[in-house]
Amino acid sequence: MKPFLHSQQLRRQFLQMTLLAAGSSLLGRHALAADDVAYTVSPWQGVTPAFQAVDTTGKTWRLADLKGRAVLINFWASWCEPCRAEMPTLQQIADLYGPDKLLVLALNFKEHPTRAMQFAASTGLNLPVLLDPQGQNARAWGVKVFPTTLLIDRQGRPRQRVQGEMDWTGPRATQLIETLLKS
Repeated sequence: MKPFLHSQQLRRQFLQMTLLAAGSSLLGRHALAADDVAYTVSPWQGVTPAFQAVDTTGKTWRLADLKGRAVLINFWASWCEPCRAEMPTLQQIADLYGPDKLLVLALNFKEHPTRAMQFAASTGLNLPVLLDPQGQNARAWGVKVFPTTLLIDRQGRPRQRVQGEMDWTGPRATQLIETLLKS
């Protein structure tokens, strides 16, 4: 009888965890427990794709032109709740480090430039807002989850990929940024 009860308990725990995971993904970040994270960090693997995008002022940005400073490229969209939630913390770290030390670029995914500019204006965002109207940069960089942030070192090499919403003012993000600044 004991093995049967044990397997029932395991099955119940499995179902509870499955329901918790499903509920978290359906309800968003508010369904997560305090110690859960809504992001994954993975090292960059593979070749470095070309990167070129135009911002809302008409300036062209190229990865090759950014060598000498660390860069975060955040792929986002205004319809993405986790993107909207993490954007203020990206602005805070951009202000903290300054663009000469850490450049934070907000790359809007497939939205009309007016929509991206409206979002920036309504949230007080003053990061450079780049446009990816056809999703070419997102495809080239393998972005399938929003938000996704790429951490690029001073030599122009991608080091890490963060998929999902991160508090960029928190300790894990600080660790990632400090490591990036030293590389």
